[in-house]
Amino acid sequence: MLYLLLSIICSVSVGILLKISKRYSVDIIQIITLNYVFAIALSYFNFSPDLSVIDRTSPWEIYIPLAILLPSVFLILASSIKNVGIVKTDIAQRLSLFIPILASYFIFQEEFSTLKFIGLAVAFPAMILILSRNKTEDSAQNKWVYPALVLLGFGIIDVFFKQIATQNSFPYTTSLFIVFCIAFAVALLFTVYSVIIQKKKLKSNSLIFGSILGILNFGNILCYLKAHKAFSESPSTVFASMNMGVIILGSLAGILFFKEKVTLKNYIGIALALIAVILITFSQLQH
Repeated sequence: MLYLLLSIICSVSVGILLKISKRYSVDIIQIITLNYVFAIALSYFNFSPDLSVIDRTSPWEIYIPLAILLPSVFLILASSIKNVGIVKTDIAQRLSLFIPILASYFIFQEEFSTLKFIGLAVAFPAMILILSRNKTEDSAQNKWVYPALVLLGFGIIDVFFKQIATQNSFPYTTSLFIVFCIAFAVALLFTVYSVIIQKKKLKSNSLIFGSILGILNFGNILCYLKAHKAFSESPSTVFASMNMGVIILGSLAGILFFKEKVTLKNYIGIALALIAVILITFSQLQH
């Protein structure tokens, strides 16, 4: 249970860190790039990836798009937190689990139980209510686009990660290390573009925030994998606890510490999101 709790804390802390970073005028692209430096180092020393298995037959058609998506969606995540707050962004990220579920039904022809269909049906109004705003808010800003892209982006990323997990010839941790390396190269290109073309300066505080972000991201992954190992006979427990924990803790952090405005409709959406996660979890137990 400790690993599961630590994974939840690390996940929510990423959002908190990105929220705080704007107070210090930190360059988001730079901290995302440095984040991968620490993620690569921690992955290498903790997972000891077997690089000898990587060759031209490796699933590069999965590695490359995934590695491009990771830093790109990270930028969208930071923009979403900045524009709509931690509460809505964290829930959008958690509800992204329905993208791979839909993919498994339409692409991989997986059979669905009635409970899973109900869970999906509950998820859609939950997202609409969570993203709803007061009439007093400027509708021209279209800020709902950010969490919507977070949901879509993380959902597609999850589909790619599930495909990596099915590659029996390549250890998951080795594939993760390779993806981190390519993601770093992509993020570095973003940084070079911003410095040379956009004339942005390299900032020393990016190193501090980038290192913390890298540690939190890796900590989230490591603890989540260890939690699955500890609860190997009940993976649905980890699945439900992780998603519900992040929704609850992320909502509390946003409302209590950052005073984010949450309407009655938003609260109903949060409750429906929790119900949707519970229904999906119980549907997994039926297999």
